[in-house]
Amino acid sequence: MFDWIRELFNNTSETTAGFDGEILSYVTMVIRFILPVLAIIIVVRCVRSLLTEKGEGEIWGQLHLLNGNIIDLNYWENTLGRSGASDAFFEYPTISKNHAALNRDDKGDWHIYDVASKAGVLVNGTKVVGKDGFLVKSGDKIDLGGLIMTFVAADGTDEYEQAISRTPPGQIFKQALTLVYITVFQVLLCVQLSIAARETFSMTLVFCFLILLIMMWICYFVTRAMHRVAFEVESIGFFLTTIGLSIVASASPNEMTRQMMFIVFGLILFYGIGWVLRDLNRAKMIRRPVVLIGPLLLAITLIFGQEALGAIRWISIAGMQFQPGEFVKIAIIFAGAVTLERMFIRRNLIGFVAIMAICMGLLAGMTDFGTAMIFFVTFLVIAFLRSGDVATVILSVAGAGFAGLVALASRPHIAQRFATWGNAWQTAYNGGRQQASAMSAAASGGLFGVGAGEGWLKGGRGFPRVFAADSDIVFAMLSEELGLIIALTAIAAILLLAVYSVQAAKFARSTFYVIAACAAATVLVFQMMLNVLGSMDILPFTGVTFPVISKGGTSLISCWGMLAFFKAIDTRAAASFAVKIPKRPEFSGGGAIIYRRYDDDNTRVDPVIENEGNHV
Repeated sequence: MFDWIRELFNNTSETTAGFDGEILSYVTMVIRFILPVLAIIIVVRCVRSLLTEKGEGEIWGQLHLLNGNIIDLNYWENTLGRSGASDAFFEYPTISKNHAALNRDDKGDWHIYDVASKAGVLVNGTKVVGKDGFLVKSGDKIDLGGLIMTFVAADGTDEYEQAISRTPPGQIFKQALTLVYITVFQVLLCVQLSIAARETFSMTLVFCFLILLIMMWICYFVTRAMHRVAFEVESIGFFLTTIGLSIVASASPNEMTRQMMFIVFGLILFYGIGWVLRDLNRAKMIRRPVVLIGPLLLAITLIFGQEALGAIRWISIAGMQFQPGEFVKIAIIFAGAVTLERMFIRRNLIGFVAIMAICMGLLAGMTDFGTAMIFFVTFLVIAFLRSGDVATVILSVAGAGFAGLVALASRPHIAQRFATWGNAWQTAYNGGRQQASAMSAAASGGLFGVGAGEGWLKGGRGFPRVFAADSDIVFAMLSEELGLIIALTAIAAILLLAVYSVQAAKFARSTFYVIAACAAATVLVFQMMLNVLGSMDILPFTGVTFPVISKGGTSLISCWGMLAFFKAIDTRAAASFAVKIPKRPEFSGGGAIIYRRYDDDNTRVDPVIENEGNHV
């Protein structure tokens, strides 16, 4: 079969008017119209699966008041107070707005913390003091400003029965069918690229797409073997990776094998971070060393890195170039993600602000304007999520504005980018050549593109290569070759992750996962916006990559790593490998049965408390 393909391509040139050439041109035309339809189907299925098959609330404990009212504890970390935003709301005058925090760890132990309340917190008559909190067990009496309640924790039987009663995702939108569409998308894209490269056809192209296809299905079957049924995040990752591989095949076919190696490393990091996040205690333990590695990588880059186009971004090791700043994005996410007790008991951002200040200072020395902007916006989102203080955000923006003016005055290449902003056509033969070329190429692609491998932006076929066509202005190359429809589906896939992270936050077990997922969404969305709007001259050109799609190993690896944070926030039943499933208990421990069951007529039956020993 492969020999027939080679013979067909060798006998068919760009100017061939023979029968074989006509067949290939018709095949290319048909594929150009099928690919956008498949892309829409893939993204729509992921959208509907993630956003319509919503998570269901979990009950990890309860507070039983003396008047018979029962308040469910739906999270591992719960705020108790008189504020309407509290997880457990008490309309009682002696209770402070943010009175206490009641938290559970991975081992099932619960601690209560006094959040600087006026009336204090008592457990069985003992006052809660200190930053380490107070251990509470089922049957303990908690006193919040004179309001007494009984704490009841779920035991293993409760957690298991609750888990098996929840509806797993994938009931409406089968994950395997979505992968079938992606498989067809990959095969057709490979065929189109092979036709476009018929004069220099290499089996490396086919093998790389085949390896990607096999890896995708292996990941799916491994996920199913782990009794997990959700694969939407991975589907989005493989869909974007397929588009990115086609960009490399078109612009730099000799680097396809290298790109495949980076895809493998990205998957390893994805599952590695997922394994870390599977245990919240483990994630908190690893957070500190990861945070320290971030500034260290930037410092190494500043000292030993290579300068290109006015910025120091790259380090060469054994002939291969790396961009350490991409991995620092993951470190910043770990630095910003905190659990509720740290958020309230140590209610300040001094440590996080210090880390960000060091990173921003190093980026200023590297003159990496695009990465600095991504870091700063991520900092704003994390700072707001941690403090809820709008004043902090305003002051940060004001400080960044001042720093930006200093950068414009001291860094000529940054000032030049702002000078050409909005004037790409007037400066098309000077500083605005990339944007002008990008806009022309995107417009020439139309809705369905000229065909994968057939564009002129990457060079070849008598056209000069436009610098960074497959990285910094890859959106233009994507629009030119595959069309505006597929380019917009790629944008929609990134935006879907952001929308999902916000929606899933209401069911997430820990603030750690919420902040981490929202921070990862901020990085991906803002980076995508800078790439798309910068190449189209709507925003200043910053030279950042389109997540997953742009050619570049470190960027691809870090983006796959960030996808793991979206898996950790997914608490749908048996959905995520980054979330543990309660094991079937061998026997009932006689603890407090809190899971709310229903009769056959769907009438709720209130739980019965079985107190444990001396904790009454």
